Amino acid sequence: MRLIITSEHRFSIAADGSVWSRIGNDYSFWQRYLSEFDSVRVVARAQRDPLIDDKYKKVTGPGVEFWPVPYYLGPLQFALRKRQVARSVCGAMNKQDAVICRVASPIATELLRQIKGRPYGLEVVGDPYEALGPGAVRHPLRPVLRRLMRRNLREQCAQAAGVAYVTQRTLQHKYPCPALSVGVSDVAHLDFTGLPKVFTTSYSSLTWKEDDFAKKSRQFQDCRSSRILFVGSLAQMYKGPDVLLRAVARLRSSTVVEVIMVGDGKHRPELESLAATCGVAGQVKFLGELPSGRAVREQMDQSTLFVMPSRTEGLPRAMIEAMARALPCIGTRVGGIPELLDDDDLVVPNHVEGLAAKVEEVLSSPERLTEMSARNLERAEEYRPEVLERRRREFYKFLRRVTEQWVERGPVAAAAIA
Repeated sequence: MRLIITSEHRFSIAADGSVWSRIGNDYSFWQRYLSEFDSVRVVARAQRDPLIDDKYKKVTGPGVEFWPVPYYLGPLQFALRKRQVARSVCGAMNKQDAVICRVASPIATELLRQIKGRPYGLEVVGDPYEALGPGAVRHPLRPVLRRLMRRNLREQCAQAAGVAYVTQRTLQHKYPCPALSVGVSDVAHLDFTGLPKVFTTSYSSLTWKEDDFAKKSRQFQDCRSSRILFVGSLAQMYKGPDVLLRAVARLRSSTVVEVIMVGDGKHRPELESLAATCGVAGQVKFLGELPSGRAVREQMDQSTLFVMPSRTEGLPRAMIEAMARALPCIGTRVGGIPELLDDDDLVVPNHVEGLAAKVEEVLSSPERLTEMSARNLERAEEYRPEVLERRRREFYKFLRRVTEQWVERGPVAAAAIA
């Protein structure tokens, strides 16, 4: 059985027609779905890119193909190309295919409108209401779009055959799948002989290797000179990089810190200017995008504290990766971050003074940093590859069986599910 999976990731097409990705979502990412499906077709937007270099990774390979959707950037371009997008996603699948949509997503919304009455699965990777909150996106239609996308996602979750969330509680509460819910450990007891039941679970999109985990926690002695690490896209202000720079400017002179910013995007010049305006340009290094894996891991190993002052989150992969390197972390009370960190390691989003005070509080105590390191490494164990892979495979297995039943039963099953 082939799996159709939609994604909001933006891909690049080379002159020879091959498909590439600069940040994640490469072939190794899509391979995971082949554990239960015979082949995978990725449905996503893509555009020609003459600048593909060795920093890009190939998306397609044995068992994984790509179906390009007309490229758009932002709500206006999507509105102008909506009919083209709808026609494209309609042509991407047939009746025998299974469907998983990574949401929230305009592409997914267009596809799901056309397949009412048949089973589909969702991977809920973020909260559109938070993602379109004040300060995260600058657009005149932002208030309308955030309400519309929240409503769409609630309806999509309510009608799905199966939903996998990146969080353990947060997104489930906001976007429930209200029919029968079972945990992963119960999947072996499901009765597949009758009409489909609804299956919900949680797992991160992390792609792990064993050496991504530190061998032991860290011991801190003297933190008078510290290194703060930020990892995140600068294409939007979702991750709150501006909040971090303003907070660093408010640190007392006795707190000597170097700030490493890993990530790139259209707001980088603006943030570099902000650092200069705040008087901290000499303390901040913008490294741009780094290849995932060793390059980012090295930055984590050289840092004292990981700070993620996000305005919105699903379950932040970069934070889990930092925790797996036994790096102390500070985050905001948004999305799934409170599921990762203790309450004492959290701050209110958009609160510059609160973040500055928390950074000073943590960096002033080697004992506190040592405790945070041990706690984070232990909690990261919950996201080890074998744990995530088991949950994913059970979810894929459930969706495949539900789809097979629907194909076999035809209109009767469709009416029962609708």
